[in-house]
Parts: sequence; structure tokens; C-alpha cells
Amino acid sequence: MQLQQLSYFVAVAEVRHFTRAAETLRVAQPSLSKQIKTLEAELGAPLFSRARGNITLTPAGEALLPLARRILADVDTARREIQDLTGLRRGRVRLGATPSLFAGLLADALARFRGRYPGIELRVEEGGSRDLVRDLARGQLDLALIILPLQSTDPSLETAPILQEDLVVVSPRSDPPKRPYVRIEDLRGQPLVMFRSGYDLREATQTACRQAGFEPTFAVEGGEMDGVLRFVEAGLGRALVPSMVLSGRAGLVGTPLAPPGLERTIALAHRKDVHPTHAARAFHETLLHFLADIESRGELPAGVSRIAGVSGR
Repeated sequence: MQLQQLSYFVAVAEVRHFTRAAETLRVAQPSLSKQIKTLEAELGAPLFSRARGNITLTPAGEALLPLARRILADVDTARREIQDLTGLRRGRVRLGATPSLFAGLLADALARFRGRYPGIELRVEEGGSRDLVRDLARGQLDLALIILPLQSTDPSLETAPILQEDLVVVSPRSDPPKRPYVRIEDLRGQPLVMFRSGYDLREATQTACRQAGFEPTFAVEGGEMDGVLRFVEAGLGRALVPSMVLSGRAGLVGTPLAPPGLERTIALAHRKDVHPTHAARAFHETLLHFLADIESRGELPAGVSRIAGVSGR
């Protein structure tokens, strides 16, 4: 089994078309087809069903795809690990984070890292915590800032809690709650704007409402963070969000939840079975230094606290 064969297999699996995959890889289509047939012969099972011109994965292909993606990602990581032994003059960090962090703290942390290591390529992916955990496990990210606890236990991930943040009820400034605190029970029958599946905030909202004895009412659902905040501004409903995303949103007001409130833990995660690259480790250290610095200056966003014991060494 050769890496080239796995690369060809993944390309066809993603576009479900041999000719388009060959064009993407800039190889001749007959050569690509031959390599995949050789791979199928070695594995002893067909990987694609080619009935009536439709390309679909066979059960063997479905089983191989996540493994092939991980192998190719690990090889790429190994290649870059060797490259960045040159003293962090080159390299890459693939970072995933939830939208609230990109809207809040991460831009300044990334700017600090870029200033120190201008030769390191930064790739960022914004998504829900579940999506980021999946991409980490597949080898598509080096690091991710995710929400604990994980919705599903994944023994392949190592997590280090770094921040705690409060959740607030966000409303249009033209229609704020009448009290300084909102109880979850107050949301019964209220139209809510809901995130798409994959966001931990969706599960957090549903769980809190169910524990209070009711099912939430959705005015609109399926949004990303910016969309949800815009829908609230437009008066479609309220939403449960991290307090840090409200900075610069003059049309919104965040109201704390009545004690004990709701909070969530942000952790930095990576795969246990892949040692982080020099570049990824450098970003980890830069992020911890950055958080320690802004905490010492009293500049952490409202409702956000650094977890004791996490240093910026």
C-alpha cells in the first residue's frame, strides 16, 4: 500500500468522480484508475461501486476512508515537523476554535504569534465543538479550543482546561428583560434563536430547558454565531451565548442567568497519538502567555476567567 494510492483514493472518495479527481491531482485519469485498482487488489476488496456511472463507496471504502485521511494527515505532520526543526522559520499551525473565541480573544493572540513567528503559516477553522473534535481525530487540525465536557468520550484526545466563561441570555436592546437576571424558567414559551447541530451551545440550551421541565421553542434554528446574533438583533428571539461575543454589538444586551447560572470550560486539545509539532507547541505557549498577560492587566472579557494552575510558561 502506497501513500500515492491512498491520496488517489481519498481524492476520488471526496468528489465521487475519477476524472475530476485526476484533474484536481493533476495526474492522468488512466494512471489514477490503475493505482486504485492496484490498491483494491492488494486489499482484496473493491473500494468503489461504479454501477451506472455513479461512484459510491463500498463498505470496504467506507472503512478505509477515515483511516486513509488520518494516515495522509500524519505523514504531512511528520514532513512539517522535520521542516520546522529549522528554528521555527517555517512550519504550519492548523487551529480550530469556536466562533465565540474567534470573535473575542483569539485575534489578538494570533497577532502576537504572527509577530514572533512570521514564517509560520496559520490556518484557522471556525466551528462547533463537536465538529472540531471530529476534525482533530481525523488529523485535520493540530490544536483546537473546544468545550468541556466532551459530548462523546474520545480516548485519542488530550485536553487542558484554560478558561471558564459565563453564558448569558442575549436580547435586542429594544426589548431587554425586565429583571437584572433571567431564570431558565423565564424562557418557557419564549421564541429562541438556535444554533445548528454541532454547537455545544445548542445542547447546553436544550439541556438547561429540559432540566427546568420544558422543551425550548425555536423561532429559527440552524445558524452560525454571527447569524444567531443578527437574528436576535432583528427581534426574532433570544439566545443563550457566551458573554464575550457581545463586545461591539450595540444592538444587543446580555443578561446574566440567575444563580447558579451556566458556565462552560474552554480547553486546548490535541491528539495523544501525534506529538504536536514545534510550531503547534510554540502557539500553545504563546496563547498561555497572552492569557496570563491580559489577566494581569485586567483585560479579560467580562464573564471570562483563567483557570487557576494554568501557566503561561
